[in-house]
Amino acid sequence: MRPTAVGRPAVAAAVVLAVLSAVLPTVLSTGPAVAAAPSPVDLDALFVGAHPDDEAFSLSTLGQWNEEHGVRTGVVTVTRGEGGGNAVGPEEGPALGLLREAEERTAVGKAGVREVFNLDDVDFFYTVSAPLTDQVWGGDTLEKVVRTVRSTRPEILLTMDPAPTPGNHGNHQLAARLAVEAFYAAADPKAFPEQISREGLRPFAPGRLLTGGGRGTSRNGPDCASTFRPDNPAQNVYGVWSGRASAARGATWAAIEREAQRTYASQGWAGFPDVPADPAQLGCDFFTQVDARVPFPEPGTDAAAAPTAILDGALTRAEGTVPLGTLFALRAGTFDVRPGTAFTVEITATAPPRTPLGRSSVELRVPDGWRVSGAGALGRLGPGRTGEATFTVTPPEGGAGERVRLAATLTTERGRGYTDRQVELSPSVRGEQQPLPQVAQFAAWVAKVGVAQLRGLVTPVLTLPSGGSRQVGVVVTNLSEATRSGTVRLDLPDGFTADRAEAAFDDLAAGESTTVPFTVTNSDPSLKTSNEGGDYAYTITTSTRTTATGEDGSSTSRPALELVPAVTVSRAASAPAVDGAEGDGEYSGTALDVSRRWEGDACSSAADCSGTAKVAWRDDTLYLLVHVKDDVLGTRLPASDCKRHWRTDSVEVTLDPRGASENTSTTFKAAVLPVTTEGPPCFLRDADNHQGPGEETAPGMRVASSAPEGEYTGEYTVEMSIPMEVLPAAVDPEHLGLNILVYDSDTQDKTGQTRIGWSTWGGVQGDPYRWGVATLPGYQPPADRPTTPADPVIPDTALSSLDSPQSLEQALRVHVPPAGGAAAEPSQSAKAVSATPAKAGGEGAVKVRLRAGAAGRAHLFVRDGQGTAGSHVVTVPGKGTTTVTVTLDRALGAGPKVVAGWEATGGGTAVSQVPVR
Repeated sequence: MRPTAVGRPAVAAAVVLAVLSAVLPTVLSTGPAVAAAPSPVDLDALFVGAHPDDEAFSLSTLGQWNEEHGVRTGVVTVTRGEGGGNAVGPEEGPALGLLREAEERTAVGKAGVREVFNLDDVDFFYTVSAPLTDQVWGGDTLEKVVRTVRSTRPEILLTMDPAPTPGNHGNHQLAARLAVEAFYAAADPKAFPEQISREGLRPFAPGRLLTGGGRGTSRNGPDCASTFRPDNPAQNVYGVWSGRASAARGATWAAIEREAQRTYASQGWAGFPDVPADPAQLGCDFFTQVDARVPFPEPGTDAAAAPTAILDGALTRAEGTVPLGTLFALRAGTFDVRPGTAFTVEITATAPPRTPLGRSSVELRVPDGWRVSGAGALGRLGPGRTGEATFTVTPPEGGAGERVRLAATLTTERGRGYTDRQVELSPSVRGEQQPLPQVAQFAAWVAKVGVAQLRGLVTPVLTLPSGGSRQVGVVVTNLSEATRSGTVRLDLPDGFTADRAEAAFDDLAAGESTTVPFTVTNSDPSLKTSNEGGDYAYTITTSTRTTATGEDGSSTSRPALELVPAVTVSRAASAPAVDGAEGDGEYSGTALDVSRRWEGDACSSAADCSGTAKVAWRDDTLYLLVHVKDDVLGTRLPASDCKRHWRTDSVEVTLDPRGASENTSTTFKAAVLPVTTEGPPCFLRDADNHQGPGEETAPGMRVASSAPEGEYTGEYTVEMSIPMEVLPAAVDPEHLGLNILVYDSDTQDKTGQTRIGWSTWGGVQGDPYRWGVATLPGYQPPADRPTTPADPVIPDTALSSLDSPQSLEQALRVHVPPAGGAAAEPSQSAKAVSATPAKAGGEGAVKVRLRAGAAGRAHLFVRDGQGTAGSHVVTVPGKGTTTVTVTLDRALGAGPKVVAGWEATGGGTAVSQVPVR
């Protein structure tokens, strides 16, 4: 089917008015009069990410959409990535944020994306915790995302993976969750009503919501979309092939995307290799649909594999389909449907506000063996009119645990449409391994937002120390309407035992849950640990009966136990000398293998990257000796730049004092660079309870290295002593979380290539539960040392958009206030009214005249074609006209101007611009 593009304003009006006509009869005219102002930019699609570069692997798709269909995409970037590394200079904090914003604007511009909306939240450090991210970002980020959606009115909302899948950055998770919540909240007049009543915005309902990526398999080449097979067959995953050539550029979109990615030089991406020249070796950008208010291509059809599959129904209209602006939705009465138990399905179709659909009907399609009753006639649908149909659906007995698709087809006089919805065929009682804290929090969020289709994205896992034991709880939930009793049985793989094979639960009320505990032991310590094979799946079988009737039933789940390495740390006979060498008898324990790769390129040989480590304790101090084989030393950083250790060769030691941390903010993580420009090693703390220079954040810690200042021989030893009093809490000698990680760089461009270590999983540096376990026989912490971790010290400084001339210039161009905030009230606003050349102490300067309605702060930038020539921030005490002199750093070029950002004391911002003349 050949897609045809249509006018954008008509689409936007059609979608939002059709959704809101029933619930907003008066809201658009109830607020105070709003002064006429230029309309904000009208976008077609909006990507929501956490950092600059998060969109970088979707640019092939965004570029194709822009070139071939005129799709205008914007990017929301919650932070500017101030917590990331810098491979091109010394900038960090806000200065790095300004650099990374410039990189992002250049990169996305190669795909035809002009608008980047920075929300000014802080990028603190790498974490895999969405709860910690939420704590640091605060409670107003959703409001800013919703304001941006309502201002720019995108029909398609794209974002990242919201689930705590292993290694998924917590900032990415939360950015995605904000996008999902905004999809619903932006359309709800009860959400942030002051945006409507005070700011003059209108509720807006995007047509489709998708996350980046797809869980499943495919093959490269032009048929990568049609050959994709999702792990969950009820999911709708769409692919856009990156091997298609740009008509304007000649190169494939994959090559253009790679060129854009190299723009992120601060992140070490400048050296990314070329993509394959053969298009047949190029794959798809995949996107998984979360929800839709408009019809979309039916899975398995040619339209669903077309490059416009995500656009169809929202921005483009395929031949034979209903007019754009048509709304079509299916809602099941429950997500968890029971075998043999009927439930209702409601289907609604709404004609565009100005286009009739005529006589219309819907057909509900269900899996084989399911029964359906109900009529699908909707009558004649005039412009803006809605038709509804209700069906009763009864699944067959058996088959519990399956995720299935309910599909509806709309037939009208103006064309056809398709929509669907997932449901899960659930048992009467479900038994599942207790979730990790982050997974439990994600499940609670899924339930709160009402996106049950996102449930189950994370395989349930619990870690177990090699040769050790732990309690494993099975959470039993009664999904039926009757009280139930039953048993839970564990079928463990070879090498594992439990204190009991089966346990009972009694009189579990409908809708309630209980936890059945088991003690599980790894009885074969020779089994592989970590990512070398440490995942051991097993089966939980839950058998039930009703208390009243004795009806039987059973269900199974398939979680996994992950083995992590364990070590017994011996007490040293005397304190080891921290000198970078192993003295006789200093370390009596077993040498730990720290050669397992967890991220990056494979080591070409043991000489390329491998290592061993030894650990001991004495009195209240922990000692570690790490010997590394590394044939090429990475960049020698100056001691003043002893930070962001992954940029070069380094050894990182991570300690979780109680062995129970949800995230690294309650842990201790220290990294040692074996050499510096000056010669001796340096150390730091990173992404933990108090990151920063080692001498300041870990007083009393000592480090030494054998790496020579002169000729390097291909190996080095790092030794350190860590006073346990600097840890966030008292050490539990029976369960100290421990990991030793080695970062290997073989280049001089401040980039790393390989990461190896002791307990190794992707993203393990941020996952305390996946660290190894150490026991310290005989050690007892001081009785007065707290067992509750100290409050973390987390960076909280982000670049303000008012200090970014790029953001201010965009705000002027697109008429959207910076940082996702509200515009200042007219009486609180200010603007630059003139700018003239001047002299200041013999230096060039510009005099700027400001007219303010109230007190506030002005952020002034003198700009020309080369960028910023001078800047100044001034506090304006109150209403009136103020003249400010901005000293220049250089002579002005052609077309000089002053860009002014205003921060009103009473709240809100304003942006203005005047030429220098």
